[in-house]
Amino acid sequence: MAVNFILLFVTAMVAGGLAYFIPRWEERYFKLVLVFAGSYLFAITVLHILPELFVESGDSTKMGLFILLGFLLQQILALLSTGVEHGHIHHPNHQHTGVQVGVWTIMIGLFMHAFLEGTLLSHDGILVDHHHDGHDPGHHHHHGNNNLLLGILLHKGPEAFALVAVLMSNMRKRLVFALLVIFAFASPLGMVLSNLFYERNVLDRNALNVFYGMVAGGFLHISTTIFFESSPDHRFHLNKVLISILAFGLAITLEMFL
Repeated sequence: MAVNFILLFVTAMVAGGLAYFIPRWEERYFKLVLVFAGSYLFAITVLHILPELFVESGDSTKMGLFILLGFLLQQILALLSTGVEHGHIHHPNHQHTGVQVGVWTIMIGLFMHAFLEGTLLSHDGILVDHHHDGHDPGHHHHHGNNNLLLGILLHKGPEAFALVAVLMSNMRKRLVFALLVIFAFASPLGMVLSNLFYERNVLDRNALNVFYGMVAGGFLHISTTIFFESSPDHRFHLNKVLISILAFGLAITLEMFL
């Protein structure tokens, strides 16, 4: 868990630092990175997260409801954050779909999203312990832990970059750096606290499954939004299709064979 904590924090800081120190960058290249990250996130959600949740849950219909609620929750969080987690780079303090959005609104929405996605990394560790203790012998936890971590890291990088690019437009650099540090701690904090609450019996497996299902629904929202918004004109873009295929292929390879 310590390694995951460091990787989550450092990835956000490095990606945010790129936007912090490089004021000029090519938006088209950033969008291609987004397409790869979004495609990879979608692939691991379908290949790894959803199968784990449905097998672990005793009621697949109820788990489907949690996933759906997570999809809707992410829509609300996207209104607060202006879609920064999708890679949207907007000027703060503007009207976004009828909502007055400012810096703190963006931070609240993005922090909540990052905190929730961090809980997924405690999920795999809890599952491993759960199976090693002799529970649920019919289900074999497959080797996708690092695949899930990589997917979250690939998502975390563009997310942090977009956040800093948004904040740099009208804030002092020192304050932007402080907010980046706060954001960088969000996912590690979600991972540590969810694991701690489970170990202290504050949350049981059923309660955690609610969080995991909702995070999975949020990932579906984010990844599909990135994928479809990459071609707003509904035209065929070969480079984006090839990047998506590459991301799918990498996710499949890591999930099935490594």
